[in-house]
Amino acid sequence: MNKASHPETATPAGGSAATGKGFVRRALAVPEVGILVPLLGLTFFFYVLNPVLLSGENIGSMLRAMSFVGVVAVGLTLLMIAGEIDLSVGSVAGLCAIVASHLMKNAEWPVAAALLAGLATGGFAGLINGLLVARVGIPAFIATLGMLYVARGASFLISKGYPLYPLPASVQSFGAADTLGTSASFVIFIALVIVADVLLRRMVFGRMIYATGGNAEAARLAGVNTVGVKIACFVLTGLLAALGGMLIMARFNVGRPETGTGWELEVIAAVVIGGVSLFGGSGTMIGTLCGLMIMQIVRSGLVISGVNTHWQTVALGVIMIAAVGVDLLRRRARLS
Repeated sequence: MNKASHPETATPAGGSAATGKGFVRRALAVPEVGILVPLLGLTFFFYVLNPVLLSGENIGSMLRAMSFVGVVAVGLTLLMIAGEIDLSVGSVAGLCAIVASHLMKNAEWPVAAALLAGLATGGFAGLINGLLVARVGIPAFIATLGMLYVARGASFLISKGYPLYPLPASVQSFGAADTLGTSASFVIFIALVIVADVLLRRMVFGRMIYATGGNAEAARLAGVNTVGVKIACFVLTGLLAALGGMLIMARFNVGRPETGTGWELEVIAAVVIGGVSLFGGSGTMIGTLCGLMIMQIVRSGLVISGVNTHWQTVALGVIMIAAVGVDLLRRRARLS
């Protein structure tokens, strides 16, 4: 019998190849794959240079170190997907840590009340940012840069430039707790990543965030309250900045007015490296987690390899520029 009359039996190899190509295409379509590959590559590279990188002690140290900035990055991921940015997160984190520590040490407030006041301070700062940007129309860069200076100045005014310590024993014991081989702050960070990821992937508010960042006018015409979405994301970012600041306060049992200095750049770098578009409308929480891990792997890898610590900043800057370049190329490819 002529094989041509039965094409389904004539090209099994071709069908297998097509299936293989389809699998690769689907794998590459997963947003996190683009960031997972360099993460694995950098981990392997630094591990070959020095296997200490993946020792239990070093892994625990890396996870603890990334948790404070990571908590803030969760909020900024939501905000940047919504199409906005917040440059004040580091200063707000420091202000909230100072507010909480001042109330506990100097005003003798109960620990719970002082921590709630710290969170409220962060939420209020986020609300002000949101109103200025979404209601008044001030560009986010300018509004949040102004908040950066306000929060930093307020931190030094409240503390008079001095660290506030010692804090109550309950705060100290929480900060020093060894949870799952890392710290309580890391467990909180991972819990927040899971919650935020579910929000973005499964919940209506997550779809509203993507719609607002992707095309605010189209989302508004479709019935999305884009102003409310942006304000909510600013408030969430402020709350999580406050939480990050108070977690590091608890870890070191001291409220320092300089807490959070430079965090805004670290957080933005991690979020952008993780694949969140600077133009809004795209990105994932798992991508941000991978971005944070890349930054920590590069830092730790350079340190254990004996490289001058100042090269850490250079390396992270190069990685961030590359990530933005990839984002621009991806955006142009979608528009073409």
